[in-house]
Amino acid sequence: NWRTDLYTGRGTLLTLKESIALNKDLGVKHTPELKSGDSNRINAIFGGQAQYAQKMIDEFKRAGVNPRDVWAQSFNLDDVLLWIKNDPRFGKQAVYLDDVDPTTTPPTPRLTLQELKQLKQRGVKIFAPPIPALLSINASNEIVPSQYALDIKAAGLDIITWSFERGDLRKGASRGGFYYLFDPEGKAIKKDSDMYKVLDVLARKVGVIGIFSDWPATVTYYANCMGLK
Repeated sequence: NWRTDLYTGRGTLLTLKESIALNKDLGVKHTPELKSGDSNRINAIFGGQAQYAQKMIDEFKRAGVNPRDVWAQSFNLDDVLLWIKNDPRFGKQAVYLDDVDPTTTPPTPRLTLQELKQLKQRGVKIFAPPIPALLSINASNEIVPSQYALDIKAAGLDIITWSFERGDLRKGASRGGFYYLFDPEGKAIKKDSDMYKVLDVLARKVGVIGIFSDWPATVTYYANCMGLK
């Protein structure tokens, strides 16, 4: 495998309460994602989607976590809007995950500039599209921000993106899968070390405030070298 499977099958499943306690002990912050699930089970256990979404925030409140240390996230806009309305301190950093995907049938489209502005008007502050939606290749075969990235910034939204270290780049972007669809012919990304080019454009030209990564050493090394937080 192109990345280690040393820890495969060795993980311990934690409850959210246990995860919060562990993060606090380690001195790190929290990026919980409210996953979608079977609506019948959600209704039976929580009483509905809204109650399910609120329950996640309530766990952090009960644990006494500072809202500034929590970036609650969901692909469901209603979840994000509920957090903004019910718990503005947590809603301030709530992240709306963008499921744009050109490979689905039919393709999941990008939001228009007007739709992005409407998100901002409704209180959303952080928008999180996948990496390929934020990048493009210009005529000189250089990585540049996509028009979508420019539109998101124009709408006044901060950007977090996902997910780094999830593509095998040993043969370049043309074999890199979904996360490198912005360079389908591998014109800019030809080898695995070229991932730093991607990271540099996301950080300096797109201006993301954070990146989800499956193997955070690369992002941490770059951030330390560049003096970023």
